[in-house]
Amino acid sequence: MKKDKKNLGLAAGKRIEALVPELEKSSVHILVQIIEYIPHAVVSRTIIKKTTGNITVSSFDAGEALAQKTSPFDTYIQMIDGAAEVCIEETKYTLRFGEGIIIPAHASHRFNAPEQFKMISTVIKSGYED
Repeated sequence: MKKDKKNLGLAAGKRIEALVPELEKSSVHILVQIIEYIPHAVVSRTIIKKTTGNITVSSFDAGEALAQKTSPFDTYIQMIDGAAEVCIEETKYTLRFGEGIIIPAHASHRFNAPEQFKMISTVIKSGYED
């Protein structure tokens, strides 16, 4: 069984680092149950990680935030529980359950949790031409 690490590094709370089993392939998963809320923390779990991109699910407890950052690739964010504040190049967006947004490559962005939320982020690296 392959293992992956949860990410570290947050602005407001804590992130937990642990080895977790990779999701079973060819098996149905209930997305909101892949990851739990942990008080005062942001938790991330990699679903798929390849050299050509990755899919990650994250949970944010209310009041948590991730520091501003940039990525060299477009990133698609999809809300699977709750609501989040996403700031892209200083423009604020509120995303609710079922909504998504593309964060453009090289755009500074950050996440704030006015309430608990869970999201999936998808990054595809291959074929990037900008």
